[in-house]
Amino acid sequence: MGRAVTVATCALNQWALDFEGNLQRIFRSIDIAKGRGARYRLGPELEICGYGCSDHYYESDTLLHSFQVLAKLLESPVTQDIICDVGMPVLHRNVRYNCRVIFLNKKILLIRPKISLANAGNYRELRWFTPWNKARHVEEYFLPRIIQEVTGQETVPFGDAVLATKDTCLGAEICEELWAPNSPHIEMGLDGVEIFTNSSGSHHVLRKAHSRVDLVNSATAKNGGVYILANQKGCDGDRLYYDGCAMISMNGETVAQGSQFSLDDVEVLVATLDLEDVRSYRAEISSRNLAASKVNPYPRVKVNFALSCSDDVAVPTCMPIQWRHHSPEEEISLGPACWLWDYLRRSNQAGFLLPLSGGIDSSATACIVYSMCHQVCLAVKNGNADVLADARKIVSDETYVPEDPREFCRRIFTTCYMASENSSQDTCNRAKLLAEQIGSCHISLNIDAAVKAIVGIFSMVTGRTPRFSAYGGSSRENLALQNVQARIRMVVAYLFAQLTLWTRGVPGGLLVLGSANVDESLRGYLTKYDCSSADINPIGGISKTDLKNFIQYCIENFQLTALRSIMSAPPTAELEPLVDGQVAQTDEADMGMTYAELSIYGKLRKIAKAGPYSMFCKLISMWKEICTPREVASKVKHFFRMYSINRHKMTTLTPSYHAENYSPDDNRFDLRPFLYNTTWSWQFRCIDEQVNAL
Repeated sequence: MGRAVTVATCALNQWALDFEGNLQRIFRSIDIAKGRGARYRLGPELEICGYGCSDHYYESDTLLHSFQVLAKLLESPVTQDIICDVGMPVLHRNVRYNCRVIFLNKKILLIRPKISLANAGNYRELRWFTPWNKARHVEEYFLPRIIQEVTGQETVPFGDAVLATKDTCLGAEICEELWAPNSPHIEMGLDGVEIFTNSSGSHHVLRKAHSRVDLVNSATAKNGGVYILANQKGCDGDRLYYDGCAMISMNGETVAQGSQFSLDDVEVLVATLDLEDVRSYRAEISSRNLAASKVNPYPRVKVNFALSCSDDVAVPTCMPIQWRHHSPEEEISLGPACWLWDYLRRSNQAGFLLPLSGGIDSSATACIVYSMCHQVCLAVKNGNADVLADARKIVSDETYVPEDPREFCRRIFTTCYMASENSSQDTCNRAKLLAEQIGSCHISLNIDAAVKAIVGIFSMVTGRTPRFSAYGGSSRENLALQNVQARIRMVVAYLFAQLTLWTRGVPGGLLVLGSANVDESLRGYLTKYDCSSADINPIGGISKTDLKNFIQYCIENFQLTALRSIMSAPPTAELEPLVDGQVAQTDEADMGMTYAELSIYGKLRKIAKAGPYSMFCKLISMWKEICTPREVASKVKHFFRMYSINRHKMTTLTPSYHAENYSPDDNRFDLRPFLYNTTWSWQFRCIDEQVNAL
């Protein structure tokens, strides 16, 4: 009868402009899908060139190479007898579109351009592409000669249409269209489309996965149908980690779930589904059927092919499953770890170097590297040949097999505690003990000689010697002396990153890891060009509160008992003189605000779009039990004053893993001036007037 259809979706670790690697991963996914009996295969958004090409989309080379890859796919026997749905940029009548190219047996069936472009947060699709605004309209697309020679076609349909096979009807959505208020699947479903597909380039944000799952399931809960979602995974060349989560849903319930975090470059989900379940589900929804009788029909591209077999009565079909979500602590453990692995293997470096201070932030970064080592060993144990080959290349040993995370950590991870006369023995001991427990190659050194040399040059030239405020110096002297220590640590870190492996007779260099959290960056509580300046930063998009919870998670799951004393110690920069051998300086006292307050300010400033006055208005309600309006006004003014004074530091912020929607990343996500009128005279006067009125 032809009821059971077998379909496949996938999550691919594509890399921007890596046409060779991207092609091989697409081939592998199609081969796996066919091997499992699938008759339709869906891939991620722009999978041929990689999603993160950015301004390379302007280049004709990107279009040319994408068509060259498409030609390889079309002519390969691997793609025969399965409908393949791939993503690439296409230029139609001199306008560039983000497209799906759907083909079968060396014939292109349809080129479907994206209708709703993502243009918020980290997304800038309107910069490179134009949305297709001709609803239910199809035009002729003249194929380039390189494709005509393979397909024998001069033109193919281009536009907003659906595919009608012998047994069902399929309609495509592309990423953002699922999130749009007027998603195409609504009207497509009313017009009889039974299978919806969505190719995504959706990146990880803490606590976001459930939103995507809920949207997919709700897409078919009201209207019935099968929804297939593919997504990119991994780091494709920038701050984002695309977090997979390929899935297949039917009638509002998940039937297949892919992993969110994995070192597998190719992951394929296959499901067999009974189309009669869709039809019977829709049959009893009278409101849907009334709306369907009035819908404006979609152009249909007829396909002489079936997704089912004629004799499929005994074919088992997939049953609903419960989606398993990661906790935020698990997300921090896995997401940045996978991002680090992609960056390490694709940058052709030999490991990482981390300035390890013995505080929560650098310890959290160390734990993420240790988690990465766990993931590598687990992947190798599970037979992942790609990970094994990458590990051998990184350690320059063709026979090496990573089995013990601590042993692998020692090979690729160097930690360095850089003491000064202002450092306590406690932080030194904490850093050393944590390094022992994770297995890193640990270095302890003292920077006092370098600090004295730099200050000595200044004194020799000016005849003046700056002093810490504890010894009678001014605030300017105090800050300058702290900054000298901090900046020397950056210089020392890069020196050791370049030459540490040389001293061991091992080839390669190390990537320097930063460890400034998102709250410190927002407040500007860091020295420009100190150890916050590094090659990459896995925790730069994570709040202090979440990092503390992650540290507790590591204590329990990795048995890193050294973290207990790190958790209990007050955060400190240790840049001012000790008092009786004990640390007198603390971060929160220096900042004039708590990390909990900073997190609230950050969410109100970015997510709630609140300026000084709006933030004040919201906080007098939120904090009415703990602060008077005048106290709230003082806190808000202090935050905005410090934020604006230090905003220039965001222009040099180390590339960080994007994990929070209130990130102050100046590169793409949070676009602001970096030269402010820091008096905020008009805004603060409005606050004062409101305080007086209250």
